[in-house]
Order: sequence, then structure tokens, then C-alpha cells
Amino acid sequence: MSLLVRTVQSQAEYVGAFGAILQYFGREPLSDAQAARSMTILPFERMHAAFDGAEVVGGAGAFRFDLTVPGGALPCAGVTVVGVAPTHRRRGALTAMMRAQLDVCRAGGEPLAALWASEETIYGRFGYGVAAWDGELSLPRAHAAFAKPFAPRGRFRLVSAQEALAPAMQVYASVRSRRAGTVSRTPEWWNERRLGDFPERREPGAGPKRIVLLELDGEVQGHAIYRHHPKWEQGFPAATTEVFEAFATSPEAERELWRYLLDLDLAETIVAPKLALDHPLLQLLAQPRYGKFRVGDSLWLRLVDVGAALSGRSYRPGAPTVFEVRDAFCPWNEGRWKLADGTAARTDAPADLTLDVDALAAAYLGGVTFRALADGLRVEERTPGAIANADARFRTDRLPWCPEMF
Repeated sequence: MSLLVRTVQSQAEYVGAFGAILQYFGREPLSDAQAARSMTILPFERMHAAFDGAEVVGGAGAFRFDLTVPGGALPCAGVTVVGVAPTHRRRGALTAMMRAQLDVCRAGGEPLAALWASEETIYGRFGYGVAAWDGELSLPRAHAAFAKPFAPRGRFRLVSAQEALAPAMQVYASVRSRRAGTVSRTPEWWNERRLGDFPERREPGAGPKRIVLLELDGEVQGHAIYRHHPKWEQGFPAATTEVFEAFATSPEAERELWRYLLDLDLAETIVAPKLALDHPLLQLLAQPRYGKFRVGDSLWLRLVDVGAALSGRSYRPGAPTVFEVRDAFCPWNEGRWKLADGTAARTDAPADLTLDVDALAAAYLGGVTFRALADGLRVEERTPGAIANADARFRTDRLPWCPEMF
């Protein structure tokens, strides 16, 4: 029997589409309350499902974001909860859902799609490339001193989620304007994914989310969301402080905020699971090696519309570049594109660089160089010096960073 893929049309179908991935993570199906909350940020029309008759056997959702890119922001599909029931693997359900999803993105004017991959071998064949990396820090408090100590002067306030919403949104807006790879957040997203604290998401014994605001010179310039994991061993504290996010509007505020987090009492270890590779904390610490910084892939990017995507970001000065793009899954992107004066247009001129669309996506935010891609057999240089020119043009001051999984 062939499978049918379409958007869901009822809450039962919605829950079934979610269940295709939740069961792999040992999760129960969504409750009615969980489904209602989820639909505030991922409505029916953004959730595809695969059907075998009346049975839901797969799901694939896509949040509607604006993704910060160098020099601006572009509409982006935030691909999420992609899964196929184990009874229907290898029958084309995933390919059909990816096909339908990208067709909708293109029709809706979303030139980009992005995701976090649970398995890194899945999404390359659909044109996604690793565009950003991050690291996890697990730092013993005994080794949390700064290399250059300073006298703290900020004022901190522990607040409720409701009180935190407006100032945290302002702080995050400042961060987003300076860092490619970050995504927009609606108030509903803040309440459901960041500030909201739901019992089913807590590990056994974990404390509630704590939200702190940092005030400098009479205004909020930073916020952090964290949780205590209490533990005692032979009468001594062995607890962990888990930092979900810590954002600030300036380097000074960043220092103040992390000094507060690293000084929390009764914490043996401070865990920060999603830090940029060039995060200032790595330079602030006197002994960063004790944090055992572990690097992993984070944001996978797909150029749904190569012309619109290349034309939607800024570049440093340099000579025009002609890219010959291969894209079997989205053939409308195939061919030669000339990038000149910040705009990409089709051309018959000879190619300077030849590459698959996933490699172009990897380089798009400035986090991966064309030189590295060429060394890894992902880019072919047709014109001498074209790689150096492209790297100079795509270079950014900060590495791209997506500080939250979706």
C-alpha cells in the first residue's frame, strides 16, 4: 500500500504525527494539554504526517522563524519532530515528507530551512549542511575563577516567568542582532519553550527553573535561566547547576552574568550545554580546560531558494563569484549563480566554484570556510583564487550560533 503525505487536520492526527518521533525518545504521546500548548507555536498547517490508510506512521513539523543571517534576517522553516514509525521504515515516508515540506517552504517564501539532527547521516541527502557548531561546558566550581578578576557591580533580581518576559525579549533582541544563526521568538515561544516550567520536562529530583535579571546603570542588560539539580554525597554538596541560557547586551554585562552563575552556592558543577565556539566565557576563565568543552554540530541549514538566500545576506568587499550549484532534491536551484554587489542571479558565465547545495549551506552563515570544504572534497575550485575570494567575502566577525534546540 502506498503512503499518503499531507498536513494534519485534527488533534488526533497531530498527536499521532508527534508520536512517530517521541517513541524513539521513550516519551509518552502528547496529552491534550501538551498538544494545545504545542499548537500555539506549531499549528496544524505546519505539521505534515504520513498515512498508511487511516493510520499515522510519520510526522514532520516546521516552525516559522526569522533566522539571523549576516547583515539581516530571513524567513526560515525550523524543521522539527521528524520521525517515521519503526513499522514503516524504508518505504519512502521520510523522503515524501521532506519533499512536501520543502515545497511548502518554497511556495510560502521561506528561502531557508534549518534543523537540529538527531542522526547526522539523515539530512545531507536532502540538501542540509552543518552551518554552526556549539559546545557543552561542564565546569567544576573549584575551577571557576576568572583569569582577570573584577569587582562586580551589577544588581540581580530573581523574577517570575511573567515578569521576565518583556525584559528578556529585549535582551535577546540585542543578541539576535549581533549573532547569525539565532532565531526569532514569539511571546508564545518564550512561554512554551524557554520561560515555562512544566513538570513533565523535569528530571526526577530537579528543582524549578530560576530566572534572574541583571541590572546595570538602572536598566536590564542581561538574563539567565537555570535549574538546580540538588545532590549530597557523604554530607558534602555535589549538586549541578544547569544553565539553559545566559544572554547579555554588552561584554561587561556578560561578565557580570556569568560571575553570578559560577558563584551560586552548593553547586559542585556548572553545566552550560549550548555555548558558541567563540563564547567569551572560554576567554574569561582562568582554567577553561577543566570545563571539558565538548564540541558538536548544532544548526543544519538548507538553502530552499539559492538566489533569495544569497541575496538576503551581506558580504565583505571582493570580486564577483560564480557558483555552479548541484541540487538533485530541489532542482530549481541547480545551475550557475553569479554573486555580485550583494545580489545573486542566474548566469551563463563560467563557474568559479562548483559544489553541492549542502556545502553552500554550510558556508552560508560564515561558520565554515570554503577552504575547509574544498579540503574535505566538498568544493571544486575552477578559477584560481576563487576560494580565497569567497572566504574573504563570506567572513563574519562572530561565528554563527544557535543557542537552543528546536
